[in-house]
Amino acid sequence: MRKKNIGVLAFHGDVVEHIKTTEKAIKNLKLQLSVIPVRTKEEVESCIGLIIPGGESTTLDKLCRRENMYQAMKKLKGIFGTCAGAIMLAKHILHKTPEQQTLELMDITIDRNAYGRQTESFQKNIQTEFGEMSAIFIRAPKIMKVGKNVKILAKDGNEILACEEIVNNTFCISLTFHPELTSTAYHEYFLNRTLSSS
Repeated sequence: MRKKNIGVLAFHGDVVEHIKTTEKAIKNLKLQLSVIPVRTKEEVESCIGLIIPGGESTTLDKLCRRENMYQAMKKLKGIFGTCAGAIMLAKHILHKTPEQQTLELMDITIDRNAYGRQTESFQKNIQTEFGEMSAIFIRAPKIMKVGKNVKILAKDGNEILACEEIVNNTFCISLTFHPELTSTAYHEYFLNRTLSSS
């Protein structure tokens, strides 16, 4: 049986950290999966799931469109977006640039500049579906509103930090923080849900 691939969009951002955390999650779950960096449409097409790391959402958008990747990405069984990756999944973006596009999959409204500059990054313990965990926010966006089919996975007070939605048979999960720096819990959850729908 051919091994299945999980891709990590590798233009910029926490690519190495996501690859290492995904490999650790695969080992923890004893799965037959490979993790590959993704920079082309052909590499997307070789995957069942894709992780979109943090970085700069406008740059990610331009590079994905340059490589004609969007349609291939929408056919995947699972997409996991963190920080800028969450922006890439959202249907509604506040403060986007005039030319900026997204995958427009999840029925969420996200403010891409909610926390301001990188110097305003911070770390705190949060409550999640998987128990308490340490969350690192790096120039993080904020999820301002979610649609009726979106399930919330983590909140801090009234603030939504993580959510999921199944869109056209694609399992989508969106986080405003960086789980790859502190835990494998969300990566393990993403792998299990992506495999269960494949």
